Amino acid sequence: MTNLNQLSLTELARLIRGKQISSVEVVKSFIAQIESRNPTLNAIVTLNDRLLDQAAAADLHLARGEALGPLHGVPISVKDTIETAGLRSTSCSQTRANHVPETDAPAVGLLKNAGALILGKTNAAEMAMDYNADNPVFGRTYHPLSNRLTPGGSSGGEAVAIATHMSPAGIGSDLAGSIRIPAHFCGIAGLKPGTNIVPGEGQYPPSTGPYSLGAAIGPLARNVADLTLLFQALTHSNAELDLRDVAGVRIAWYGSDGAIPVSDETELALKTTAQVLKSAGFHCSEQVPPNVQRGNELWLKLFSRASVVQLRKAYAGREDVGGAFVSWRLKNADSPPPPTLDQYISDWMERDRAREELLRWMERTPVILAPVGATPAFEHDSLKLRVRDVDIGTFRAFGYAQAFNVFDLPVVTVPVGKSEKGLPIGVQIVGRPKEELKILRIAAILERELSQ
Repeated sequence: MTNLNQLSLTELARLIRGKQISSVEVVKSFIAQIESRNPTLNAIVTLNDRLLDQAAAADLHLARGEALGPLHGVPISVKDTIETAGLRSTSCSQTRANHVPETDAPAVGLLKNAGALILGKTNAAEMAMDYNADNPVFGRTYHPLSNRLTPGGSSGGEAVAIATHMSPAGIGSDLAGSIRIPAHFCGIAGLKPGTNIVPGEGQYPPSTGPYSLGAAIGPLARNVADLTLLFQALTHSNAELDLRDVAGVRIAWYGSDGAIPVSDETELALKTTAQVLKSAGFHCSEQVPPNVQRGNELWLKLFSRASVVQLRKAYAGREDVGGAFVSWRLKNADSPPPPTLDQYISDWMERDRAREELLRWMERTPVILAPVGATPAFEHDSLKLRVRDVDIGTFRAFGYAQAFNVFDLPVVTVPVGKSEKGLPIGVQIVGRPKEELKILRIAAILERELSQ
C-alpha cells in the first residue's frame, strides 16, 4: 500500500491493529514525506532517530499478540515546548537549545501508553510567546500555501506538519489561541480543552501561576474523528462519538463581537456555518453572549504580566540571545507600568464575575459558534492588520480566540471554507466546562454536512 501518510490517524491505527500494514511501513511513508516537504517548510525541527527501531518493536509486539493501545504503532508529532524523554525539547529558545529531558510530559506519556510513537518535535514561536513559528534556534516555519504567510502560532509547526501529511496528528498548547489559530490558518482541526482536562505539566514555559487559569494542551489533526481519538487517549476516555445525543442543541453564533472588526469573508463564513448547522437540526440564533467581547482586554490584564515575569527569569544574564519578540517584550516590560497588587486582584475578581455571568447564560444556550479571529493567515512580521478600513494590532485581532482562554471553556476549531485568495477559514465551536465530547460531536456533524 502506497501513500500511507495520506491516511487518517484513525485509519492508520485500524490497519496496523488488523495487520494489514506495518508500523515500519507507516513510519517510512512519513519519513519520506518529511524528506520531501520539510526542507522548504521547516515544520519538524527534531526527528526521532530511533523511530524506525521503535516501529519494528511495535510490529513485533503485534506479532506476539500482546495487548495493544488504540494508537499502537502510529507516529505522533509533539510541539517543541512539550517535553519528550531523550528527545531534544528547546522551547525554541537559545537558553535551552541543547535541552534533552529525562522524562516525558504526562500528556506525552499518555500517548505512549496508548501505543503511539513520537515522530519528532515541531517548530513554534520562541517560548510560545507569539502568533508565529519563528525563533532564533530553528528559524521560520512557512505556511503550506505561501512562503509569505505565517502558519500562525505558537503551534505553527505542528499545524503545518499535519496539513502537509508529514504527521498524521499531534499535540500543541494554547493560552491565547495557539492551537486554534494555526488550525484556522492551515485548514486543519484543533481542540483546546479546558485547563487540566489534559495534564499540563512538562511544558516550558510552565503553565503555572496566572497561566493555570487558561492554558491547555490539546490535539491537532486533519479531521474531527482523529481529534477525538487523540483526546480520548489523552484523557482515558472510552466514550463513543455518538452524533445523536447532541440533536437539537441550542447554538448562539456571531460573525462579529462588536469590539474587533472581522473581514467580510470571515463574517460570511460564520453565517454560512450557522445555516449548515441549522439545516442539520440545531437551534441556531444570532446573538453575542455576554462578556465575550472583553476577551482581549481581560487576557492582557490576567496573563500579560506573567509573560514578563517568566521571560525575565528565563533570560536573566542572557538577554542578548532572545529573538525579536522576546527582546521587544523584555525591553518594553514596564511600559505600561505593571498593575498594583490590588488592581491585579480586582481584575481577577472581575474575570470570575464575568465568567460566572457567561456560564449562567450558557445554561440555556450551551454552545457558541464564533470566529477564530479577524482574518485568515497574514504575512510574516505583520504588526497590524487592515480590516474594514481599520488598522488593528495582530494580537488584538485574535481576541476572539483569547476570550475562551480567559473564561476557560473548551473549543474545537474546524475549517469551514476559504477566502477569495484561497486561504482556509475556520470557526470556533465553544462549549461549557468539561463538555469537550459534546462540541467534538457537533464539529463532526458540521464536518459531515460540509463534505456533502
